[in-house]
Amino acid sequence: MPAISIINLLSMFVHHVFFFLKPELSQEQQAAFEAGVKSLLPIKYVKLGDVGKPASTDRPVIDRSYSYSLLLVFENLADHDAYQVDPTHLNFVETCKQYWERVQIYDSETV
Repeated sequence: MPAISIINLLSMFVHHVFFFLKPELSQEQQAAFEAGVKSLLPIKYVKLGDVGKPASTDRPVIDRSYSYSLLLVFENLADHDAYQVDPTHLNFVETCKQYWERVQIYDSETV
């Protein structure tokens, strides 16, 4: 992934995806999902990315009901839109959608 300069961070498009995996998945299926979601990080439009699981923080305002999160930062909406049709992203959706019950997405733009 290319380095981000402070100037690039002044305006960005953030795409935060929460995956709720099926509870009956085997360890092999979970590993396949994890490998698939990590394959999205090197897509050329992604300026910063992270794959994570719920943190151990425990406060009433924290929702830990998801299985995995994918946080991606793009320079702009156009890069996000190009990512959406990138073959790696399309392949991930096609091969990994069998593993999740639901996906929740929050997109935001710098104000």
